[in-house]
Amino acid sequence: MARRHHSKPAKVLELLLPATSANLGPAFDAAALAFGLYLRVKAAPAKEFSVSARGRDASICGRAENHLILNTYREVLREENKAVVPLALSITNQMPIGKGCGSSAAARLAGIALAVHFGNLDWTDDQIVGEASRREHHPDNAAACWIGGFAIARMSGPAVAQTVRVRPKGKWPLLFAVPDDPLSTEEARRILPRQYSRTDAVANIQSSMMLLAAMVYDRKGILATALADRIHQPYRASLCPLLPALEELVGKSGITGVALSGAGPSVLAFLDPAVSANKVRGAVQSHLKAKGLAAELFFTEIAQKGARDAPGWTKRKVS
Repeated sequence: MARRHHSKPAKVLELLLPATSANLGPAFDAAALAFGLYLRVKAAPAKEFSVSARGRDASICGRAENHLILNTYREVLREENKAVVPLALSITNQMPIGKGCGSSAAARLAGIALAVHFGNLDWTDDQIVGEASRREHHPDNAAACWIGGFAIARMSGPAVAQTVRVRPKGKWPLLFAVPDDPLSTEEARRILPRQYSRTDAVANIQSSMMLLAAMVYDRKGILATALADRIHQPYRASLCPLLPALEELVGKSGITGVALSGAGPSVLAFLDPAVSANKVRGAVQSHLKAKGLAAELFFTEIAQKGARDAPGWTKRKVS
């Protein structure tokens, strides 16, 4: 990528970081999409660190102690031998926390962006995403949050990421089903096997390629099979009961495909744009109730802009 942060930071920085859904079935640790829920962070130099928060999970976002944004900010500046300028943060959050919607990646990216801005670091987009990926241990959420859209990412070094933003053809309405209880990433990772068969690996590669084709060419008819996964969803289904329940609706009720959002427990459903949202909601609610399950349901779409496109983030092109 060919963008760097401007060399003269403004006194106040405001960021708008979209929520993300990673893995997308077979594209494990390799792809994610940004969607229309946001973490808004406004920061200004101050005499001491402080945090004010409102919106979803405000009590978590407003804790000044062991704050993920501020901890990341301080760590990056210290690693770069830069002075740590105390900041006053104002946070407005729409993201579910700890439920597979990329909240930790957004928080880490916010901290890194603050360090780049107030530390006057000359970092490219790839460096910013790479640093977040090093801390997240995978690049997909960080890439989608920073560059927006349907993002494909891979690590090419310990803290270097290669990312591509794909603009899907057609309309891609989404439904998120979010359960009440969170699921720790550590628990979701612990349940995965250490090794996979060649058959499973090949099947996921094939599905990932079909998923990319479905998005690029608006082939919703192949989406259900393109989202087939053998790497993580079969093992995590016991921790994420919404997944097998909603898989039963694929091909009917206006749902063209479903996948775990990140490591779960939330589930992402791709919708037929020709079917009304109210009809889909009613069908999903009735189905989950019959299964003895409950979830918060909200509709959204792919967010084509990422955090780097926020008005408060200044960038310039370099050769």
